[in-house]
Amino acid sequence: MSTFNDTKFSYAVFLLTGIPGHEDIYLWISIPFCIMYVISIVGNSIILFVIKIDTSLHEPMYIFLAMLAVTDLGVSIVTVPTILSVFLFNSREISLDVCFAQQFFIHSLQFTESSVLLLMAFDRFIAIRDPLRYASILTLPRITKMGLVFVLRSVAVIFPLPFLLKRFHYCRANVLSHSYCLHQEVMTLACADVMVNSVYGLCITLLTVGLDAVFITVSYVMMLKTVLSITSQAQSLKALNTCVSHFCAVLLFYTPEFSLTLMHRFAKDSSPLLQILLGYIALLVPPLMNPIVYSVKSKHLRARIFRVFVK
Repeated sequence: MSTFNDTKFSYAVFLLTGIPGHEDIYLWISIPFCIMYVISIVGNSIILFVIKIDTSLHEPMYIFLAMLAVTDLGVSIVTVPTILSVFLFNSREISLDVCFAQQFFIHSLQFTESSVLLLMAFDRFIAIRDPLRYASILTLPRITKMGLVFVLRSVAVIFPLPFLLKRFHYCRANVLSHSYCLHQEVMTLACADVMVNSVYGLCITLLTVGLDAVFITVSYVMMLKTVLSITSQAQSLKALNTCVSHFCAVLLFYTPEFSLTLMHRFAKDSSPLLQILLGYIALLVPPLMNPIVYSVKSKHLRARIFRVFVK
């Protein structure tokens, strides 16, 4: 006769958590999440639609923006329905396999977004440092290859994580502290030594997102040196203005990501509510704000969006 512990897993589901202590107002909490979801889907879809049909936007900067919009759409689609199911229907159960799949998509899409932001920084770097060779350096085949390489990088480094999680027995509390699955939280529920998972997760984060952030910082330092060397103040301001949208996107992505990472690693006694809110900000704010920031700051893109929908 088999016992409870003979099964591969001690339980078949994880339980998702919304915002503890606020269960009585979940319906009201779901309203801003619904609005954010709709704006994210519509905003990024409009960006993709306009860039596709308007040939004047078939330039490197806007192609990279289309990549960012695709990534943001993926993040929203993978996470928000699960979050809304918790707040609207109290549907807290998620099977282990679905949880592992969700954390794979969340992490791979976030790593891809970091890579796209690096490519966009490279685009601005070339435009400011070597504008005469901009078109010859950033050709469509080269852009396609760079995008494909970074997507494959993100998928390759995240691919082992679900299998590293599946090898564990889960016999501790099966309640997650978020409304979605993340690798660093799921592994803490395992009744085994998770050193391999912890070290691997930290290493791939440092070697991908960490390196991307370093390269983006270096590119901005070099761009700033170039801009400061321009004698014309008007030209300097014009050059800096082309980077504002990207700089905002970088801050929107990296600030909550690094804050959350530091909190998980070095401030485990911090407020759980703060960790939950930072988690929502890290996943939901970039897909919401990126289309708005680029539409507001890019006059050319804004004019093309207006022209398409007026037609």
